[in-house]
Amino acid sequence: MQFLTFIGFTAIVAIISYIKTRKTEEATSDGYFLGGRSLTAGVIAGSLLLTNLSTEQIVGLNGSAYQSGLSVMVWETLAAIAMIVTAMFLLPRYLKDGLTTVPGFLAKRFDVTTKTLTSVLFLTGYVVVLLPVILYSGSLAISGMFDIPELLGVTQVQSIWICVWGIGIVGSIYAVFGGLKAVAVSDTINAIGLLIGGILIPIFGLMLIGDGNVLDGLSILTTENPEKFKSMGGPTDPVPFYTIFTGMMLVQLFYWGTNQQIIQRALAAKNLKEGQKGLLLASFIKILGPIIVVLPGLIAFHVFQGNLETADSAYPMLVKKVLPNAWVGFFAAVLFGAILSSFNSVLNSSVTLFGIDVYKQHINKDANEKTVVKYGKTFGVILAIASMFIAPMIANAGSLFDYLQEINGIYSIPILTIIVVGYLTKRVPAIAAKIGLVSGCLLYILSQFIMQPYFIDKALDEAKGSGITDEASLALVEVGAYPHFLDVMAILFLLNIAIMLFVGKLRPRKEAYVQEYTKQVDISPWKYTKPVGLAICVVVIGVYVYFA
Repeated sequence: MQFLTFIGFTAIVAIISYIKTRKTEEATSDGYFLGGRSLTAGVIAGSLLLTNLSTEQIVGLNGSAYQSGLSVMVWETLAAIAMIVTAMFLLPRYLKDGLTTVPGFLAKRFDVTTKTLTSVLFLTGYVVVLLPVILYSGSLAISGMFDIPELLGVTQVQSIWICVWGIGIVGSIYAVFGGLKAVAVSDTINAIGLLIGGILIPIFGLMLIGDGNVLDGLSILTTENPEKFKSMGGPTDPVPFYTIFTGMMLVQLFYWGTNQQIIQRALAAKNLKEGQKGLLLASFIKILGPIIVVLPGLIAFHVFQGNLETADSAYPMLVKKVLPNAWVGFFAAVLFGAILSSFNSVLNSSVTLFGIDVYKQHINKDANEKTVVKYGKTFGVILAIASMFIAPMIANAGSLFDYLQEINGIYSIPILTIIVVGYLTKRVPAIAAKIGLVSGCLLYILSQFIMQPYFIDKALDEAKGSGITDEASLALVEVGAYPHFLDVMAILFLLNIAIMLFVGKLRPRKEAYVQEYTKQVDISPWKYTKPVGLAICVVVIGVYVYFA
């Protein structure tokens, strides 16, 4: 019965997506990559939220909450502010330029080589990190909910491989053959189901704790686990409080303002007003995010008494325990939709970046739009297959969410740096952007994968040599041995900006850069953008202070 419900709901979403998108012109770049620049505020908001709210968020962040408590909610609360900044500052500039890809701006502001380097960085990050993490975390959830090893008589490892390939093939069909509009429409339908299902999990969990009473359950949860309900992270937590003012906001700005898989939804807006309204609506709903991606982890800690083998199994195990059998198929289908959403969104963005910024630019400059779309799709299939082979190999990567955020720093900060400098200055030249990209990547790799292990190992050896053996003390030694990765990001962001400005001083552009309006869409701003944005910021700060 559970499996039939799962298949039924998944099929309904696919059929509705097909009906809604069959008349969209897919043979043109705008039609395939941007849904014909026709997305409205509701579709943009739904697609943004579901693209973000996938299993690497639901499984990974709940796992972090299970381990470290409420302080990890900062990943959600600060996202709302980043979306407001994007709506007010970045989106008007993107739409004024008529951009299909974020690197497209870099070609105009700097040069084609800068654009290509950025696109290749995005693509590398997607295939090596993001797509495999989405597939693996999704497989972990589906395998746990349906108990695939027992159902099919296979091992846990074989179960993960089966789920990875199942999700990958279905997601590829959506993204490669349906284009952005098919992705966005299916996202919107699944977003409603995910919000309903996502809120039901903590409700059922609290009812379990409180013997049928949600408020009693919440009271018991907070009373018996006070150490888990502190919004300000300590030095050994994944997000220490002070990092909010160093690298955390930079990570959020990159993700919501410059990351192709996310901003592509806003680039597809029919006009600036719809784009801004979509971003602000999504940012408001994002405030409710901790209910879905943090609270279940805290409930799981209480229910399982902190005895689970891995933190990342907290969410699937809680769902299996608290959700009535009649709901399991529906929620698995919604979760499957969320997994597909993130997977096919990244894949669609990869197809876009390759088709527009690599194939058309360097391989076949005379290609017509139909040919660009065709070869973009071929590349998407290759990318999907590569990610399906890589995904099961990250089983021993530790906390999924922390792993994802730290690895992303290799390309996120350099790209954010050159976009910020590109918009805020007029004479910094292309050579400065290339140096900023290369130096940013190399310095981060040097810091996090060579220097950090060296200094931490050295500090731990010295501590153990001094007779320190308890885990809490050693954890403090480890934290104090090297700056947090978010601090490293902030340091390198400022260093990269300084390098670019210095190069700009030595070799400025001959002519100042002036942005031109392409008139592809109306860029009249929504008149309530600033007051609504300010109100959302006040609510976010209020929520954070209340839990502090």
